[in-house]
Amino acid sequence: MAGRRSDAKQKMVVAARRLIRERGYHATALSDVLELSEAPRGSVYFHFPGGKSELAVEAAEQHTREQIDHIEQAEASSPAGLVRSYLDQARERLVASDYREGCTIAPIVIEGELGDLGGRLFTMIIEAMAARLEALGLDGDAAGRLAEAVVTGAQGALVTSRALRSPTPFDSVRAALENLAVSAEADARR
Repeated sequence: MAGRRSDAKQKMVVAARRLIRERGYHATALSDVLELSEAPRGSVYFHFPGGKSELAVEAAEQHTREQIDHIEQAEASSPAGLVRSYLDQARERLVASDYREGCTIAPIVIEGELGDLGGRLFTMIIEAMAARLEALGLDGDAAGRLAEAVVTGAQGALVTSRALRSPTPFDSVRAALENLAVSAEADARR
């Protein structure tokens, strides 16, 4: 029984992430989450006593954990390789969704919900990116600046690619940020 409960909870989180990425926070109804997840109606308040906001927090935090895991586990031997890997995974996910699914965190920030959650989660992603860039040879300041540019660039590319229904904004951002990473790496060697 416990396995089914946690399975229902995870299915609801996955459904909420998808719907928030497609529609935004306000347009994501709990009834839609239940329908997509095929979870029993009473399970929302069992697993998420705080309702929609608690479910959205869990969805955004799970998205953040996955982003950080990708950064930490990416097979990259250089800052430019890490930039490429991070942007390519976001690009591939967007294209695979037929340009419907953006970021789980951005709608929460844009729609002004859940206080400073968005800022806290983006900061965690940027800090993970900076730590990995530093481990790949950049000094702390350069790693921090590049990390912020990469995460910011990915968000801009997500929005623009969705609007244009084209992956080319990701390609442009990736090329520019890879060049920046190569320059930062060259500066670190001097």
